[in-house]
Amino acid sequence: MEKTTHDTQAWIAQCWISFILAIGATAVGLWNMPVDAWVRGFMGLGLLYSVGSSFTLAKTLRDQHESRRVSSVVQNAKVEEILSKRPLAS
Repeated sequence: MEKTTHDTQAWIAQCWISFILAIGATAVGLWNMPVDAWVRGFMGLGLLYSVGSSFTLAKTLRDQHESRRVSSVVQNAKVEEILSKRPLAS
C-alpha cells in the first residue's frame, strides 16, 4: 500500500500565514484605493469569489487524487487475487 505523507506544522503555519497576508494586503489595498464605493465593492466581491473558487478547485483536485489512489489500490488487489488463483505452469 502507498505510504501517506503528512505536512509538518511549520508548513501548515506557513500556508496559513501566507494566505492571511495575501488576503489582508489585498483587502487593505482595496480599502485605500481612490475610487468610489461601487468600484471598491465590485473588486471586493471579485476577491471573495477568487478565494472561494480557489478552495473549491483545491478540494476538487484533492478528491480526484484520492479517488485515483483508491482505484489503483483496488485494481492492484484484483490483479494479485487473479494471479494467486492462476495455476502455475509446469
